[in-house]
Amino acid sequence: MNNITNKKIAIIGGGPGGLTLTRLLQQKGANVNVYERDTNEHVRVQGATLDLHHDSGLLALQEAGLMNAFKAAYRPGADRIRILDKAGTILFDDGFTASDDLFRPEIDRGPLRKLLLDSLQPNTVVWDSHLIGLTPSGNGWQLDFKNDTTAFADLVIGADGANSKIRPLITSIKPLYSGVTIVEGNVYDSETTVPAIHTLLNGGKIFALGDEKTLIVSSKGDGSLVFYTGSKTDEFWIHDHENAFSNREQALTWFQETFIGWDAAWLELIEKASFPLTIRPQYCMPLDQTWDTLPNLTMLGDAAHLMPPYAGEGVNMAMLDALELSNCLTNETFTDTQSAITTYENQMRLRASEIARITLEQTNSLHSSEAISNLLELFS
Repeated sequence: MNNITNKKIAIIGGGPGGLTLTRLLQQKGANVNVYERDTNEHVRVQGATLDLHHDSGLLALQEAGLMNAFKAAYRPGADRIRILDKAGTILFDDGFTASDDLFRPEIDRGPLRKLLLDSLQPNTVVWDSHLIGLTPSGNGWQLDFKNDTTAFADLVIGADGANSKIRPLITSIKPLYSGVTIVEGNVYDSETTVPAIHTLLNGGKIFALGDEKTLIVSSKGDGSLVFYTGSKTDEFWIHDHENAFSNREQALTWFQETFIGWDAAWLELIEKASFPLTIRPQYCMPLDQTWDTLPNLTMLGDAAHLMPPYAGEGVNMAMLDALELSNCLTNETFTDTQSAITTYENQMRLRASEIARITLEQTNSLHSSEAISNLLELFS
C-alpha cells in the first residue's frame, strides 16, 4: 500500500508539469483527474519551442515511457542558435548535434501537450474547468469551478502556473520583480510574411542583443514564429503601456523609441505581428522561500518557483518536479502523505533555488552592457 491507494487526486492545470505528473501517477495505478481551464484540447498553444534537458524534462519523459513519442514529435534543428548584434550582424552561428554537450532537443508546446494527453486514460482531463475556489471538506477539498461545477479530492496539486489559485493556500510568499519586462508577439506564416527574418532564423532561434536589451525570435513547427523583446523597466510600467500593445501604430512607435539605433529590419516583426501583443513583467520567487507542508495540498512548476525564461529551465523544472513528486507519493517507505510531500517540497525548493539563482544571473547578464561577450563566452 502506498500513500495514494484509494485516494482521489486532483491536478489543477494541464501544462507540461501537470500532465507529466498525471501520466506518472496513472502508471502507478492512481485515481487522478486534471482540471484545465482551456475549453478543449484544440485550443492553440502559445509560446516558443521548449528545449528539454537530459537530466530533467527528458528524464521525466523517459520514466513516463514516452521517449519514442517524443522522438516522433520533436523538431530536429530547432536548437540552432544565431547570436546577432542590433545591426543584424551574425556573431555566432551554430547548430548542435546529438553528440554535443549543448544539444537540447526542442519540441513545440502543442505537440508536447498532445503526446502527454494521448498517454492518459480516457476522460482524465476535465476541460473548461476554471478553478475559482478550494474549500476544506472532511480530510480533503471541494473544488469549485467558474462553470458552476464542483469536484472532490483527497489530495490537490497546483500545476496552475504563475497566477496559481493553489499557492496562496500553501504560502503567502510573493515573487519579486526581476527588473525586466518582456513584450511577446506571434507572426504567422513567417516564410511569406517576414521572409528575411524567416531565412535568418533557419528553423532555429535568434538572440539579438544590444543596449542592455534583448530580442529573441524562435521558429515554430506550424510555420509561425514567436518573438520576445526584453528591456529594463520599472515593475508597474505595464500599467502605463497596456493599451499601446493592442494598437500597431503605438507599438511601432514604442519599438522605435525603445530600440533606437537598432536596424530597421527588426521593425518588421511588429509590423507583421498579430495583435494584441502580450506584456510580461518577469518575476522570480525568493531564493530562500520556505513553508510548512500541508497533508493534502502541494504544487509544482511556476506555481512553486516562478522564474524568468532566460535559462530555459521553467518547463524542465516543472517536469522534474512531476517526476520527484510522483516518486515520493508512491514510495511505500513514507508512512503518510504529509511526509512524502515534505520530502518532495524540501528537495524541490533546494533545486529550484539554485536554478533560479543561475536564471537571475543569466537575466542580468543578457540585459547588461557586456551581454554579447557574455553570451558568446557561454557558447564558446
